Amino acid sequence: MATKKAKKAAPKKAAKKAAPKKAAKKAAPKKAVKKAAPKKAAKKAAPKKAAPKKKSTRKPNAAFMKALTPSAELAAVIGSKPVPRTEAVKKIWDYIKANKLQDSSNKRQINADAKLKPVLGGKSSASMFDLAKYLSKHLS
Repeated sequence: MATKKAKKAAPKKAAKKAAPKKAAKKAAPKKAVKKAAPKKAAKKAAPKKAAPKKKSTRKPNAAFMKALTPSAELAAVIGSKPVPRTEAVKKIWDYIKANKLQDSSNKRQINADAKLKPVLGGKSSASMFDLAKYLSKHLS
C-alpha cells in the first residue's frame, strides 16, 4: 500500500510545480511589452526582405483576355468586333454614362433605352450588379 501512496503523491508534486511555471509565463509578456520599441525597428527591416518577392510578375488570366463575339443585340451597343469580357463591360459602362442611363436617385439602377433593353433581357431597368449576368448571355 505504500507504493500506491507514493504514486498518488508524485502527481500532486507535479501539479504544484506546474503552477509556478504559469506564473513565470505571465511575467514574460510584461517584459515583452517594455521591448516594444525595438520590435518596431525590426518591422522596418522586414519590407526590405519583401522587396525581392516583387520580382515575380503576375501573369494575367488568359480567360479574361480571350476575345468573345458579341450577339447582334450587344453589337448594337458596343460594336461587332470580338472583345474580351472586361472590355465589353467597359464599353457598356461608356454607353450608359454617355447616354445618362443611370437612375438619378439610385445610381445602382440602370434605366434601359431602346438599344440596351434587349441586352438586359427586355427589362426597362436593371441593377448594375446584374450587368455581368446579362452580358454573359450575349458573349460567345
